[in-house]
Order: sequence, then C-alpha cells, then structure tokens
Amino acid sequence: MEFTADTIARFLNGEIEGNPEIRVNNIAKIEEGEEGALSFLANPKYEHYLYTTKSSVVLVNRNFVPSEKVNATLIRVDNAYEAFASLLTLVARARPEKTGIHPTAVIEEGSSVGENVYIGAYAFIGSDCKIGAGSKIYPHVYIGDKTSIGNNCIIYQGAKIYHECIIGNNCIIHAGTVIGSDGFGFAPQSDNQFMKIPQIGNVVLEDNVEVGANVAIDRATMGSTIIRKGVKIDNLVQIGHNVEIGENTVMAGQTGIAGSTKIGRNCMFGGQVGIAGHLKVADGVKLGAQAGVIGDIREENVILVGSPAIDHRQYMKSYVYYRKLPEISSLTDSLKKEIDKIKNK
Repeated sequence: MEFTADTIARFLNGEIEGNPEIRVNNIAKIEEGEEGALSFLANPKYEHYLYTTKSSVVLVNRNFVPSEKVNATLIRVDNAYEAFASLLTLVARARPEKTGIHPTAVIEEGSSVGENVYIGAYAFIGSDCKIGAGSKIYPHVYIGDKTSIGNNCIIYQGAKIYHECIIGNNCIIHAGTVIGSDGFGFAPQSDNQFMKIPQIGNVVLEDNVEVGANVAIDRATMGSTIIRKGVKIDNLVQIGHNVEIGENTVMAGQTGIAGSTKIGRNCMFGGQVGIAGHLKVADGVKLGAQAGVIGDIREENVILVGSPAIDHRQYMKSYVYYRKLPEISSLTDSLKKEIDKIKNK
C-alpha cells in the first residue's frame, strides 16, 4: 500500500511541513528509516535521529521545535505516538484475513460457531461451547467444554482455555497461554503431605482484554478469577486463583500475583513485580520493576518501588545511602578503632 503525506495528514488531522505529495509505502523506526518509509518521533532522546534519518515522512508533536535542518517531510499531530499507533492499526486491518474452518479442526456436539469465524488446523473445541462472530481460532488451540468465546476475539496458536471459562468480546490471547488451569490449592495434612483442593471455579475475561504469550491465569477455587475490561497483560505473567484485576490495568512481563488478591483500576506494574496473596491494591497504583508487595496498598495513585515496596521518593533517598554502605562501614570501623584507643588510655 502507498500513501501520500497529504493523505496521511488528512487521516490524522495533522499539519504538513515539506512536500505533501511525497509517497510512503513502508513503516520504520526513525533510526532505521529509508526512502519511502514513515517514522515517528515522540521521545526526545531520539531527536538526533530526526536530522539523519532517511525516512520520507516523520510524525512529530505539534509543539516540537527542531534544532537543526530536517530533510524529511514532517506531519505535526497532537500526539505522535498515538497517531503512529492509529496508522499501524490501519495497516494491520488491511492485511488479508483468515477465514473458514479447517477440515482437521474438531468441534464437538452442542457447540455453536458464529458467522465469519476462522478455526485453524487441529484446533479442538469441546462440547457446549460458543464461539462468537468474527473470532479467529488459530491452529492447535484447545477450548474446553462449556467455554464461551465472545465476538471478534483472536486466540493464537497453541493457547489452552480450560472448561467453563468465559472470554468477552475483542479479546486477544497469544500463543502458549493457559487460561483456567487449576489454582495452587493444597491443604497440609498431619503426616506432612498435602491434599489437593478441587478448583471448581472458572476464569472470566471481560471485553478488550489482551493476554501475552505463555501466561498462566488460574481458575478460582470457587467463583471466578476475573480480569476486568481493558486489562493488558504482558508475556510470562502468573495470576493466581480468585485474583481480580481492575479495568485498564497493565502489567509487564514476569509479574506474579498470588491468590485472592484484588488489584484496582488503572494500575501499572513493571516487569517482575511480585504481589503476595489476599491483598488489596488501590486504583492507579504504579509499581516499579521487581517491586515486592507484602501488604495492602490503600492509597490511590501512589508510585512504589523496591522490595518490600515503598514510596519511590523515599526509596531513592535511601538508595543514596545504600550505595555508600562500604564507605560508611569503613568509616565506622575507623571510628571504632579511635574510640578503642581513647578507652585504653
């Protein structure tokens, strides 16, 4: 596909600086730009690439003021990153879509499949399932009995969704993810062995949830593990049984949330965050990478880092002293020797 700068600017409600007739047929990072490519600049630390990039067109924020001559045609928009994301969505939609049901796919009795559904090779859909209109089930997906998949969902290769789970509309589940596996429930016995507690609940994903690759979301012991609408989960995340994650919360890779913890709305978690079980995390909480949470967070919109997690400003002040510990230790030893000499006299 090929577009002129003028066409792109009109689509994005942007302003052109440069040649409105220049054409682009590719998308590239600004540091890897080539003739005919479209790039964007949102982060100031990449500004120096703007003056050397070979990209034909670059999206920038309306208030951006270049410090050197720019050879590329600029399109000024309210938010360059959001505008670029809109264009990527447009390009993705233009790709040919998979359609039809492959002859090797298995759909058991009592299951219903909506219009314009794609079901790939060797996919398995159990009995009494519902697959919503426009959804795409890629090869080797497993969907257990009595599971419901909403409209316009994408379930990528090899994902496993156990029995009786509910997936809302417009959800994306990436390859290798397991939804509805048993929660980690074992009762200690008098002989030091552990008895498995049956996990008879399910998992509910509300609308517009995206789950990355190789994620595990455990089914509830009773009731539901609930991922509210708009939640975005990165790869390699573990979510325990009976957890509830509030609307529009996002979490980066290798985050782990133990059972029965309730996460608020609009939270943001960095990579490898760990949250203990049976806790409550307020709305809007931001946790830095590798933060460890061992108690309730009741205050909304706080930023915490470290393990155990504390206020980020307090953490940074403490870290100044942490880095000086060898020097402080040496000074302490020296002072102790001086005190010992005075005592001996």
